Amino acid sequence: MMARRFYFLLLILLALPAGAEKKEIRKRFEFTRMLAHWANYSEPGYLAFIDATKPDLVQLGFYGAHFWSLAHTPQYKGYPAHFPLKGLNECGKWFEQRNGELTKRKVRVIGHLNVEFLVGDPDGPEGPRGFFKFYRDLWNEKELGPKPVKDPLDFLERDKDDNPLEKNSYRIGGMKEYFACLRNPHWQIVLKAWVKRGIERGVDGFVANYFYRHDCHCKHCVSGFKQYLLNRFAKQELKDRLGIANLDAHRFDELVCWHKPQETTQLRLEMLRWSQISNKKVFDEVFIRHGRRIKPDLLVAQWNHLGNFSQISGDERCLLPADLWGKDEDYVWYSTGNASTYTDLPNGILGDATLQARYIRGAFGDKPFTIGKYEGVRTRVAIAELAANGGSPMGFYARFSDPAAREVFVRYYQFLERHDNLFRANSPYAEMLLLFPRKAIWQGNLEPLESFRKLGRKLLDQHVLFDVLPDDLATPERLAKYQATINPAKESLPSRKRLSRFVAPVTLRICANRPANGNEIDLHFVNYDRDELPKRANGKSNHGRGPTDERPIAVSGTEVSFVLSEGVKVTEVEVISPEYEKPLLPNFRFADGRISFTMPQFLVYAVARLKP
Repeated sequence: MMARRFYFLLLILLALPAGAEKKEIRKRFEFTRMLAHWANYSEPGYLAFIDATKPDLVQLGFYGAHFWSLAHTPQYKGYPAHFPLKGLNECGKWFEQRNGELTKRKVRVIGHLNVEFLVGDPDGPEGPRGFFKFYRDLWNEKELGPKPVKDPLDFLERDKDDNPLEKNSYRIGGMKEYFACLRNPHWQIVLKAWVKRGIERGVDGFVANYFYRHDCHCKHCVSGFKQYLLNRFAKQELKDRLGIANLDAHRFDELVCWHKPQETTQLRLEMLRWSQISNKKVFDEVFIRHGRRIKPDLLVAQWNHLGNFSQISGDERCLLPADLWGKDEDYVWYSTGNASTYTDLPNGILGDATLQARYIRGAFGDKPFTIGKYEGVRTRVAIAELAANGGSPMGFYARFSDPAAREVFVRYYQFLERHDNLFRANSPYAEMLLLFPRKAIWQGNLEPLESFRKLGRKLLDQHVLFDVLPDDLATPERLAKYQATINPAKESLPSRKRLSRFVAPVTLRICANRPANGNEIDLHFVNYDRDELPKRANGKSNHGRGPTDERPIAVSGTEVSFVLSEGVKVTEVEVISPEYEKPLLPNFRFADGRISFTMPQFLVYAVARLKP
């Protein structure tokens, strides 16, 4: 019998593709609290702040083009990296020590790795500066291996006349900015060397930033795009749909990536789609295949941008096929910038990223994510909306030296730690589904996207419990668990007869989650009401300068009428909040398959636990 089992096992292994029997399924890394700093991370109070907040993960340190372009220059202290010491060796050793101190505290360290944005001058009265100085004179082959090319200009993106693309936006030390082409195999060798060196310095993973492609006409881009078109279209399709009669001889006037949606064409969409696919392939080659060969448990992520759902003109993943969107990545970082920062409460503008959070959660299969809002005033709200919607609060530029900011972070992060079982790897509980119109966006049609924005805001204002899912992922099996699915192309809301109801101000956002372990349902309430500062003389909102200007206004009296699914029982309602000294136990009643109760007063964030 044993011999037969061995024989059949051998047949199964022989039938697998080469290497398949060796592939291991990586355990998903879950986290609920993170901190990210580009500045002030060397201040004396930083580690004490870590001890008080106990994040699972920090984004700290620089291991890509920022480091190798600027750490050895007189501008090492300034934007963007604010290095603590001058010198590649000196600063590198400092990061090693800081990584070791964080590791002792059981905090995962994620290093920033700028993949293509180069600061420096190839030549000048002082000779090469910045990146070009590093490459010519400071490249250490014992650290990084042999140089892949002699002339660093060979790395650069180029215009259609073969001149290096350059900008002078930041003027760091008066130096210009250039862009390495990610499709250049020699540049990929540089990135792999930087990844290896970062791992040696003690990081647990990397977040790749400046993951862009511009209007580059280098030989790698031209040949790569032509091969993409050849694989995607028949010759007649190329002629009829894209106006390309002879692909081999064709000369492109542009090879754009992001562009204005109103100026898009079928060819421009293909350029953007190929740009994003080829960027993802480089990311996978450098960080996933190469990085995880060195460190199998390497955590990887991309720093991307979403704004108010900017598509075609923004979002590094907007045209990615679903099978590549976030594939093999451990978490997603999306920045919204000022799109969700400023408030104008009389006009219904809450400055919230709730809809973005639900979109990311649905698109990423409920894996960890965070949102960068550049929020230095409404600290409580920024933490609460991510915690409520399944994301990880991240404290970007957390002002730990500011007593007001520090107190909020410590209070809220300790709350999340105390109730970790409610947040870690929880799943959304929703009654309706709003589809995100990814199929239309792939065709260059953004009209359904505007409908999605309006419907999403209406559902939020009406306190409907809903999820968001890209429409290309909307299988019958996934749709079956919702009472109704809303297609933004139809712009109509279904009946609300059997939906949960909440009598609450529009300044409240409400959602529900199920903990990973346990049968309870948790209702999360985030209050955006605040005593706004008077508008500026020019009529624009005055957001404030720091946490003391958050000025939240407590909310009370929210009436809950929650529909209980079949088989769900509730024996106790417990309301918790970072501001409460102990849980509150409101009275509740059952009628018509619902549980009803009144929420007690809370300041910004509260969770009503419906306990079995």
